[in-house]
Amino acid sequence: MGLFDRLRGGSAPRVVFLGIDGVPFSLLDDHPDDFPNFATLAEEGSAGEIDSIVPPESSACWPSLTTGVNPGETGVYGFQDREIGTYETYVPMGRDVQATRLWDRVANDGRDATVMNVPVTFPPQRNVQRMVSGFLSPSVEKAAYPDELREYLESIDYQIDADVKQGHQEDKSPFMTDAHTTMEKRYEAFTNYLEQDDWDLFFGVFMTTDRVNHFLFEDYLRDGPNKEAFMEFYRSLDEYIGKIRESLPDDVTLVVASDHGFTALDYEVHFNAWLEEEGWLSFEEDGHEELGDIADDTTAYSLIPGRFYVNLEDREPRGSVPEDEYETVRNELKAELEALEGPDGNKVCARVVEKEAAFRGDHDDIAPDLVAIPNDGFDLKAGFTGHQNVFTDGPRNGMHTFDNASLFIDTPDANIDDCDLLDIAPTVLDLMELEFTRTEFDGASLVRS
Repeated sequence: MGLFDRLRGGSAPRVVFLGIDGVPFSLLDDHPDDFPNFATLAEEGSAGEIDSIVPPESSACWPSLTTGVNPGETGVYGFQDREIGTYETYVPMGRDVQATRLWDRVANDGRDATVMNVPVTFPPQRNVQRMVSGFLSPSVEKAAYPDELREYLESIDYQIDADVKQGHQEDKSPFMTDAHTTMEKRYEAFTNYLEQDDWDLFFGVFMTTDRVNHFLFEDYLRDGPNKEAFMEFYRSLDEYIGKIRESLPDDVTLVVASDHGFTALDYEVHFNAWLEEEGWLSFEEDGHEELGDIADDTTAYSLIPGRFYVNLEDREPRGSVPEDEYETVRNELKAELEALEGPDGNKVCARVVEKEAAFRGDHDDIAPDLVAIPNDGFDLKAGFTGHQNVFTDGPRNGMHTFDNASLFIDTPDANIDDCDLLDIAPTVLDLMELEFTRTEFDGASLVRS
C-alpha cells in the first residue's frame, strides 16, 4: 500500500492512466539504470512496444486512444481536417470527436473521472468530475472546469503546454528550463488531485515529452551536444512516475502509455510542393495560402501528416477526377509515393496505406484516399503557401513514428504482444470492471481473463 491508508470497501477497482506523449518504448527499455521506476514497473507488471494508428499524429491518436476506435469513427484524422463537400479546413477540437470517450463511459456508469491535459479535449466537458483540457486549449482560464480546478491551477502557475518557440533557438537551455517547469507543474497538479482520492478514473497526460523529443531527439540518438539535457529531463519524468506509483492504493491499477514513437529527423518533405512539381497540383494564382486556392485542374492534394486526397468529382467542390478513373489515379499516385527517394537516396515512404485498410466507420467520408507512413528521417509536411524545395531542414530534429510506442500496465495479468493504441481503452474498462461489448471497439482488452 502507498501513502493512502484506506481502500474503498466493496467498490469496483480503479485506474490511473498517465500519458507520456510520443515516448518510444526503446528509449525507456534501453536505459534501466537511468529510468529505474519504468524498469521496475515493467518487471513487476507488463510492458512492451505497441503500434500507433494511421496517421501517427497526436491530434488523431488521442481521440482514438481514449475511445478505442479508428479515425473513421472518431471523425478526427489530424491537426487539420477538411469540411465535407468544401475546401474549407478546420482544426478539430474536443467537440469534433464523434465517438464515446473512456471518461464518458465512466460517468454514464455513475462513477467519477478526473481528466487532465488530454490533447483534443477543448472545451472542457461538464459531465465529469473535473477536467482541464490539453493541447489546443487557449488558456487555463478557458480550459478548466469547475471553477475550483481553474482557481487551483492558476494559483500554481500551471502551464497547458511548453513554449515550443523557444525550441527553435540554437541554445536549448531556455527551452529545457521551460519544459522542466511545465512538467513539474503537471506533476504537482496531478498529485494534488490524486491525493484527494475521490475519482474512479484518473486520466492525465504529460505532453512535454513530445515537445522535448521534437527538438532534442537527434541529440539523444546520435550523441549530440544536448544529449545529457535530454536524459536529465527523462530522469525527472521517471522520478515523477515512480512517486505517483508508490502513492497509489491497492485498488488502483496504473497504466502508462504513449500515443506514438519517435526517431531522428533528417528532412522535412513538403508534399504539396512535390505534387506541384510532378503535375498533380496547381493553384489559381501565385498568392495562394490555403486549400481553397487550388486550381480546377488539380488531380490531388495533401494535408499533414502524409494524407493524400484525390480531387474527385462529386466529392470535392471542383473535382477534376471522374469516379471511373479514381482507382487508376490513386494507384498511380501510390506508386509514385512508394518510389520517391530523398536526397540521401533512401525511400521516403515505408508504406502507403489505402483508406479502406485504415479507416472504417460512420465518419469515414472525409478520410484521406492514401496515407504515407514515412521511413525514419522523413517528416511529412503539407502547406499551401508554397516551398521552393521539396526537401528542407528546420528547427526540429525529431519526428513521430508509427511503431515503438510505449505501454506499461501495473499487473502481470496483461499480454502486451502484437497490440496497438486501440487496445488501451477496452483494457482500461476491463481493469475497472466496466461492462462493454467487444464490437464497440476496434481493439481488444489485453487483460487475461
